[in-house]
Amino acid sequence: MVRLSDERGQAAAELVAVVPFLLALLLAVAQLAVAGFALWSAGDAARAGARAAHVGGDARAAALSALPGWLDNGARVATSGPVEVRVEAPALLPGVPSIPVSAATELQPGEALGG
Repeated sequence: MVRLSDERGQAAAELVAVVPFLLALLLAVAQLAVAGFALWSAGDAARAGARAAHVGGDARAAALSALPGWLDNGARVATSGPVEVRVEAPALLPGVPSIPVSAATELQPGEALGG
């Protein structure tokens, strides 16, 4: 069997070249998932706050209690008009800024109060 010496290690060299791109893609997808979950959670918290405001409760406390623990630190809730919840989706890489997301909602007369 004849082997060309210049082809030895070709697969290893290609793997070394591709791995950083695959890791960057994986981190980008994971960061999008974290930001999407933060946006989903902010929307849930805004709806909880709007329901509380609709029945005369404390909208800010209801919205903050609906947030997961890792998002309620630094969360801001505005209750004048629609209830708006702003949170920071944490960055997965050190040195990269967090991603601010917000959601707002208000209940209209006649809307269902259920989740």
